Amino acid sequence: MKIYSPSFETGGFIPITYAQLGSNVSPPLSIGNVPSKAKSLVLIMDDPDAPKGTFTHWVLFNIDPKISEIREGEVPVGGLQGTNSRNEARYTGPKPPYGEHRYFFKLYALDDRLDLPNGATRAEVEKSLQSHVIETAQTMGRYAAAEKMVSVER
Repeated sequence: MKIYSPSFETGGFIPITYAQLGSNVSPPLSIGNVPSKAKSLVLIMDDPDAPKGTFTHWVLFNIDPKISEIREGEVPVGGLQGTNSRNEARYTGPKPPYGEHRYFFKLYALDDRLDLPNGATRAEVEKSLQSHVIETAQTMGRYAAAEKMVSVER
C-alpha cells in the first residue's frame, strides 16, 4: 500500500496553501495498492515535533478503500472526521511555533469499518482499529515556522 501527495515530495516541504498561514486546506493525497480485502481506510496526520507532545492535525476514518485519491480540501464521500488536537472534527494545517516540524500522514487499511460517530477522538479511533489493521503506509512532509519560511519559499 502507498500514500503520497502530488503537492510535495516525501520528506519535502509542504506548500503554505496547506498551512494555517495559507488557505488551511488539506493537501491532495494519492493512495495505491490497497489490499483487496480492505473494508475501510483510516488516515491520521500528526506532528510529533510539537512542543507539548504529538499534535493531531487530522483524523479521517471509514474511508472507502476503493478510492485512489483524497482531493485537496475535501473529505472523501462517506468518510468521517475525528477530532484533532484542537477538539475540532476537521483538518487544521501546520503552524509550528518555532523551527521546522515533520508532518506524518499515516494510512491504515482495515478489515472492517469502525463503529464510531463523526467527531470520535483519535484515541477512540486508534483503539477501535487495533485488531483490524491489514496494512499501513505513510508519507511525511516538513513545514517551518513563519520566520524560516521566508528562506524556504524562495
